[in-house]
Parts: sequence; C-alpha cells; structure tokens
Amino acid sequence: MAGVQTAVALREQGWTGEIVLLGAEPHQPYDRPPLSKAVLLGKAEGSTLDVDFAGLGIGLRLGVQVTSLRPDKRLVETATGQLPYDVLVIATGAEPIPLPGGEGEPGVHLLRTLDDAERLRPVLARQREVAVVGAGWIGAEFATAAREAGCAVTVVEAADRPLAGALPAEVAAPMAAWYEDYGARLVTGARVASVDESGLLLGDGTRLRAGAVVVGIGARPATDWLAGSGVELAEDRSVAADDRLRASAPDVYAVGDCASFPSARYGTRLLVHHWDNALQGPRTVAANVVGSRTAAQFPGVVYDPVPYFWSEQFGRFVQYAGHHSEADELVWRGDPAGAAWSVCWLREGALVALLAVGRPRDLAQGRKLIERGARLDRTRAEDPSVPLKSAVL
Repeated sequence: MAGVQTAVALREQGWTGEIVLLGAEPHQPYDRPPLSKAVLLGKAEGSTLDVDFAGLGIGLRLGVQVTSLRPDKRLVETATGQLPYDVLVIATGAEPIPLPGGEGEPGVHLLRTLDDAERLRPVLARQREVAVVGAGWIGAEFATAAREAGCAVTVVEAADRPLAGALPAEVAAPMAAWYEDYGARLVTGARVASVDESGLLLGDGTRLRAGAVVVGIGARPATDWLAGSGVELAEDRSVAADDRLRASAPDVYAVGDCASFPSARYGTRLLVHHWDNALQGPRTVAANVVGSRTAAQFPGVVYDPVPYFWSEQFGRFVQYAGHHSEADELVWRGDPAGAAWSVCWLREGALVALLAVGRPRDLAQGRKLIERGARLDRTRAEDPSVPLKSAVL
C-alpha cells in the first residue's frame, strides 16, 4: 500500500520523471485488510488495487527481491542486478515474527501475504481444529474468521490478557469475554514450549491438538536488507526517518510499516503498523520529493498525523485514534460489558487518544478533537449520551 500510494501521489503532485515500483511478490499490488476477512473465507479471490499503472506511467517490476542498498553509488542491488536511482523511497513494510521452532513445520502458518491467506483458506474450508498463537489484532481477526467458517478455535496468549501490548489491563480485560461469546477458547498466561504438525505443547505440559497452527505474535520492520548501507535504523529496526519522512542517506525517504518518525504532537518517535499510515504518509513523501526538486528553498512538509486503525473481530467494530501512554488519564464512556462503549485518554485535560467499540461517531468526533488538541470536561466526557464534541471546554 505505501509503495503504490507513493507512486500514485508522485504523479498526482506533478512528478514527470520515471517511476519504477519494485515488489518482491509476483502478484499485482493488493490491499491487505481483506486477507483476514473476505479472502480468507473464500468470499473474494483477491484484493488487487484498482490502479492503472501503465496509464500513470509507473513501471511495475514484480517478483524482484531487493538485497542491499548503496547510497554512495545511488544503487539498489536486486537478485537480478543493479538499479540506479535519483530518489529512493523505502516502503518494504513489515514481516511477521515467526514462532521459534515453527519455521518450516507443516501445518504452521503466518498471515501477512496473499499466498498466506490462500494457504489458509482450505484449512478453514475443511473446518479443521485450529490453534492461534497470539491474542493481538491479527490473532483476534483470524479467530473470528475461523469461527465463522465453523472451525474449533483455541487462542493461546503468553500475557494475562488479549491485546496486552496495545491496551492497558482495565481496557483489554473486558475483551477476553468476546472470545467465549463467539465460541472460541482463550488461554492466557500460556507459553508455547514447542510446535509440530499435531499442534502445540505448552510450558506447563498441556498438549493442544490442532490440524493447523496460526502464528500472530507481531511483526517487525522489513529492513534487514539495509545492513551495511549506512541508513540509520531506530532501536526497533525501523528506518529512523525525520519529521519529513527523510532517511539519513541523501534523497532517500521511508514510509509505511518500515519507517518510524518523530511526532511533535506526542513527543516521541512513532512506528505505526496500520493501513491508514500507509495511505497518508505517501502524500507527504510525494510533496517533499516534488517540492525539493522544484523550489530552491523548499522547507519540506512535516508528517505528524493522528494515527488511526480499525479491527473487525467477534462481531464488533473496534476503532482507535491517537497515541496514549501509561501516564495519561483514562475516561470511560459506557459500560464495557455492553455492545458499545468508548475509552478516552486525556493528557493535562487534552484528548490524545480514543478507543471506540461500536461507537463510530465517538471515533469520528474524537479524531478531529485530537487533531485540534481540544480539552474536555471530564464529567461530560464520561456521559455516553453527550456527544464528544459537546464535552469540549
């Protein structure tokens, strides 16, 4: 998504030079969200992006694996040879973290690519017993699809609750009941000792039989190919871009899941592994590429978005906007045992993040308020019958 959107945005913003888009996969560029939903369930054959590459004059080179970068020579090394560049945009995304000991084991699956989804589709169609490792966003979405397909599903999570890495305990705790309500079994505080074609062995000696194991324990920036290039990487291995999405090498930019950027809004460096970031960031990259070539004193366009993502799981539509920390004040809107509720995070009274479950109006209003840095009246914000925009001080 990030690479394609960058190429399209360059044309929209007036870039007339050659554009070459490299992709390691052999498929036409596609959208990822449907992979854990319609594609996985056989309701769609694919999710190819509706882009006229030829009409836009974008050269599409598929099945090309990039192996290294030589900024001093302005060369990209690929498995089939060298490619020179004037401007390079790194949009290599993220790769799923494999389960130690699970690599190469038959019946052990990841879910990131179209090929992954197509390998998993017959597993669901046969209504196999499935074990899912990881109760994060992707684990919950896959478990939802597997239950809809009629599979027996057990989700194993090392932490004491789902979404432990994303949400505080009091917010994530009510979500544990969603699994049981949907007919899935959730096992928390469970370490996987080993995995094989018959299922999982847990650290306490429990054996979980499964016809397939799906691993969803996180993703990391796909930046190993940058080793030795001199391009600065952050501690999390993302490309350490600046606030204009420029990498440390001249005329090199980075965008999407592989890139982190400093946020003045939140006072920290953000790495955002979500679709909206791969849609918004490319517009900033294109503006900075075109602007730096057409204006002698171009200051650059700053990228400091309000992060946003959504997830469809267990019959619920979950949305999140912003970025929160443990120190932020938490304000509930509605009963978390119900079908619709929200949580606001306030920093010195200003709304900085919002989680909405079945309350899209809260999300829409909250996202705008976060962008404005609006301060909220806590008492009114707690009342779910009061529109969030009416709680502004």
